[in-house]
Amino acid sequence: MIQSIDRAARIMNLLQGARRLGISELAAALELPPSTVHGLVKSLQAHGLVAQEPGGNRYVLGPALLRLSSVYLDTLDVRARSLRRMHELSQRTGLASHLGVLLGTDVLVIHHDRRPDGSEQMPETGLTLPAHASALGKVLLAFDDDVAARVLGGTLPDLTDATVTDAAVLRDQLDEVRRSGVATTAEEAVLGDAEAAVPVHDEDGRVIAALGVVTAVEAVPLAETTLRELRDAARAISRDLGAR
Repeated sequence: MIQSIDRAARIMNLLQGARRLGISELAAALELPPSTVHGLVKSLQAHGLVAQEPGGNRYVLGPALLRLSSVYLDTLDVRARSLRRMHELSQRTGLASHLGVLLGTDVLVIHHDRRPDGSEQMPETGLTLPAHASALGKVLLAFDDDVAARVLGGTLPDLTDATVTDAAVLRDQLDEVRRSGVATTAEEAVLGDAEAAVPVHDEDGRVIAALGVVTAVEAVPLAETTLRELRDAARAISRDLGAR
């Protein structure tokens, strides 16, 4: 591993989630001299990967990451083949739909199709959440033993009072997801939101993504017609990817 690249990547990881940190805070987190961190940050800033707050001494992720993330998303075949199916799913159910993949022990939302009612909604493409706290993540963990073992063997942070933080409970939930093929959550990541998600397969039968819908927690349990539309959309995407 190249040390300077590793340190730069760690700086950007510390700044994710709209965090704003100064040189001294970054240096303390990395256990490095402030002069070393200052040089790394200035190099990242020169390439637009980090930006300094106007009139301040703290740093945030830079605009170049947006361009890089867009290029990355455009290279994902599963996303390209899901756009039309997800839009149709949102139109038929009246719900927002999400497509997620694993990113370490998190789930990364690679596409978000908004509710068709015209209401104000936060764009969520690019959002990351701990995999244990979302229906998308639980689907992906249920079919990836290696990542599931890492998650179950570590600390499960609580995002809300409803987040599952007991490894034994989460293990049972993953077993149920494998049995039923669907994961559901209620207010585990965001208060007021409930989710349902199902797997998307590639041509080799591997689960490479999870497709989900989001609704108000008051709408739980979801209507069987909604779950059927969700499963049908995931099967259609999987067929488009070459799955049998």
